[in-house]
Amino acid sequence: MKDGPNIVGIAALIGDHARAEVLTALMSGQALTATELADLASVTRQTMSSHLAKLVEAGLITTNSEGRHRYFRIASIEVAHLLENLMGVAFKAGALRLRSSPREPALRKARVCYDHLAGELGVLVYDSLLLKKALELGSDGLNLTETGRRLFHDIGIDVAKVECARRVLCRSCLDWSERRDHLAGALGAALLQHFLECGWASRVPGTRVIAFSAPGEKALRYLFGMHDLRHAELQRTATDRCESRA
Repeated sequence: MKDGPNIVGIAALIGDHARAEVLTALMSGQALTATELADLASVTRQTMSSHLAKLVEAGLITTNSEGRHRYFRIASIEVAHLLENLMGVAFKAGALRLRSSPREPALRKARVCYDHLAGELGVLVYDSLLLKKALELGSDGLNLTETGRRLFHDIGIDVAKVECARRVLCRSCLDWSERRDHLAGALGAALLQHFLECGWASRVPGTRVIAFSAPGEKALRYLFGMHDLRHAELQRTATDRCESRA
């Protein structure tokens, strides 16, 4: 059968090493120039120009001009979601870089996934919101509860304003390093922005790393009751062990 969309062209575009480096770099959510992307992918500017033209034509990235410079970014949330899932599959399959970056541990702890928080801390926040029943998984996906609305209101996020965004309010996104979900969607983006505006964390220039200060991480863990989450995890582990021995 040959029904449905043909994924060969898109898969071939992403499968090229230089283009994969471009798409990974743009997962920071920031716009980058062709020169910056050429340096990151270790190719000439002329070669990069050809790669970028193909990615733009396929709708994987977009471009806009400001002054003398052209900037490139991921074209949509859907493309970002696809790339994050591919990273997860690659990580699970053991397709890792031969030489890890010195910032790899920081990247796994907290990073930006297009526009929301990923990594260890992102997963802990998501698990905490489920534990507090601020979020619930239903047949129609992830939903924000009335408890969640009150929680986000209390920390200073206007959910009604966030709901005006022309995108899904909240959804789960599989984290490539933790192999568990973190919070995405308009609410996930608003939450990360809140952390940055509070001064709890900052973006490390030229990377996807989100660096939390010691007071910021302490406030984050207190706010989302992660000590309660850890206690609940230990209880579940103990219960599973008892059941396995029975």
